[in-house]
Amino acid sequence: MKTRPLWKVAVLTTEATEDAVAELLTARLGQPAASYTDLETGRTTVAVYLQVKPPVAKLLKEGLQDDLKQILVSQRGSEREIIRLSRLRSEDWANSWKRHFKPLEIGKSLLVKPSWSRRQPKPGQAVVMLDPGMSFGTGQHPTTAFCLKELTRLRKNGQAQSFLDVGTGSGILAISAAKLGYRPVHALDLDPVSIQVSRANARRNRVSRQIQFKCKDFTKIPHVRANQYSVVCANLLADLLLSEKGRLMARVQKGGHVVVAGILREEFGKIRSEFMRAGFRQDRIRVEKEWCSGTFVCERITNKREQTRSQK
Repeated sequence: MKTRPLWKVAVLTTEATEDAVAELLTARLGQPAASYTDLETGRTTVAVYLQVKPPVAKLLKEGLQDDLKQILVSQRGSEREIIRLSRLRSEDWANSWKRHFKPLEIGKSLLVKPSWSRRQPKPGQAVVMLDPGMSFGTGQHPTTAFCLKELTRLRKNGQAQSFLDVGTGSGILAISAAKLGYRPVHALDLDPVSIQVSRANARRNRVSRQIQFKCKDFTKIPHVRANQYSVVCANLLADLLLSEKGRLMARVQKGGHVVVAGILREEFGKIRSEFMRAGFRQDRIRVEKEWCSGTFVCERITNKREQTRSQK
């Protein structure tokens, strides 16, 4: 059977500008961008894979190159060609991921690996099988890695613990939580494609019955009379965390934890202040390059009036 070729639009960037480049390519090309970092060179590539050759020349005339240069202004060589278009056979696309996506070990409790890896888990180590797709990353970004580490750290064997994943993406956090023994596990995402991919990944890992995926806009879910969870992960931008803090806090039970990630270092102070003002205590913080992530413990029950005031 003859396979159809794929077209790859790629931009060489850094972890510092990875998200901005991915957002721009997604907006201009109409497909979510995937990214990976070469472990040997440390270089990050953001790419969009398409089944039809994109009108790159037209996009350049419309200012795509200039927009990228503004994002990449701090990088050497940004004045050279920064957009690369290549035609790939399906097997070439798959093999390129095999070179870059390596198994990720989270302590003694969790191993995330692609299907082609022969890496064997240690005794008692849960395994999450996750292959990269054309539109979703593999969970190896430092902010996602922090969430995975917190999931393993906060899990108490033999104790019932629930989990909520806000902005599930590929479903890696929800699947990992189910593998670690969290019950129930709920996952939300605004993007219907994300939910489709997450469900497929959960089926592959044989935990689809343990996870409830919903395609919902978190900002439109009522923040009163909400289900509460032992652990909540929100890998969201700082602006969204601040604007929806009431909804997020309302879902953390007393003594429970909320893990926030994907926040720039200069923005984390405001996030911390808002959580502590609402009765949360900082439990852990992690700074890696320009990113800052943290875990907070809910030390009191927030009543409806306080929830409403916090939401405002």
